[in-house]
Amino acid sequence: MRHQRTTENITGWLFVAPAVILIFIFGIFPIGYAAYMSVHTWRIRQGAILCDPEAADVIALVRSCLSNYETAVLGDWGGAALFALGLVVLFGAYLVWTRLFSKRDGAIFAVLRFAAGLVVIAVAMTLISQGYNTMIGALRTRDQAFLKGLQITIYYAFGSIPLQLGLGLLLAYVLHSRIKAKALFRTIFFLPYVTPAVAAAVVFGTVFSARATSPMNQLVQLFGGDVQRWLAEPRPFLNVVFGLNLEGFIAGPSMALVVVIILGIWTYTGYNAVIFMAGLGNIPKDLYEAARVDGATDWHIFRYVTMPLLSPVTFYLSILGFIGTFTAFNTLFVMRTPTNAGTLDTSALVIFDTFRAQNRWAEATAQAIVLLLLVLAMTQIQRSLLEKRVFYG
Repeated sequence: MRHQRTTENITGWLFVAPAVILIFIFGIFPIGYAAYMSVHTWRIRQGAILCDPEAADVIALVRSCLSNYETAVLGDWGGAALFALGLVVLFGAYLVWTRLFSKRDGAIFAVLRFAAGLVVIAVAMTLISQGYNTMIGALRTRDQAFLKGLQITIYYAFGSIPLQLGLGLLLAYVLHSRIKAKALFRTIFFLPYVTPAVAAAVVFGTVFSARATSPMNQLVQLFGGDVQRWLAEPRPFLNVVFGLNLEGFIAGPSMALVVVIILGIWTYTGYNAVIFMAGLGNIPKDLYEAARVDGATDWHIFRYVTMPLLSPVTFYLSILGFIGTFTAFNTLFVMRTPTNAGTLDTSALVIFDTFRAQNRWAEATAQAIVLLLLVLAMTQIQRSLLEKRVFYG
């Protein structure tokens, strides 16, 4: 019996060995080697390790080892701590709100919840803003690119993902109903996703060209609007369209980034629609019939039957969407030009430039490690916020 169990264990390990080896070679090892590079001076060739053996204490030793993170990413550890504290306050307040205060009824508690929410948001945003400004101020001009790239990445993610999911769900709901040529429409909507990203970026670059004869400018002029520079416009979208004079984070994305967001929506809406359709197909029709017997309207059926049962699909697509936008590269690389003044340089593009154009390999790997940690943190936050609202049937 013991010999048989040993044989089964060996057989099992032999079956999983190829997958384990591939994961180690292409997953774990590159991350570990990047972390190793990030604590050295490394410009094409490996230099000395940054850790100072004569450091006065453990904190000084750690700071010396992580000096690439300070010079190329964070700028100032105190500012980074303030920024992180603001995020923790915001996230912690949300958890306390949803688990404690939201269960209290009455007008007084409603007013207190609203007032407490405003105070907490104000405190958190103050900490985040102060920390961000401190980090930016401590960095050299060329090293500010990564933090500014994170800001652009946030614009890109929150500008595209909600619309991708919303429009994808709408298309799926329409296609799931009894319409003719359903397979044809499904194929048409899925085509943008399988179109090569570079080809799509080139086409969009032509459509949204700054020339007065470009298709989008001709459409704008047809409705009495002025010629726009589109991809060549580095100014914020709100300032261009509404004539405002906003600055900083509240100014929002540039006009050029809005064009890229439109491209992202066009590309992934069809993919999301196909996944949503698969989820709709798994919902038992008996539930819809029972709801109609109980007198539910179409809106009530969608709100209380369809949406809860589609929540696992929505959760899955939102996770993929955030990971994809935070690591997006191809279309942004093709569509950026000197005229849009770096307003398309997301974190991934900044890492690429630091590595390839500047040959600062150690700093680039430090930036990549920080981006990886941010993606993992965003994924965990999404799981914490949304997982309890996901209904698995």
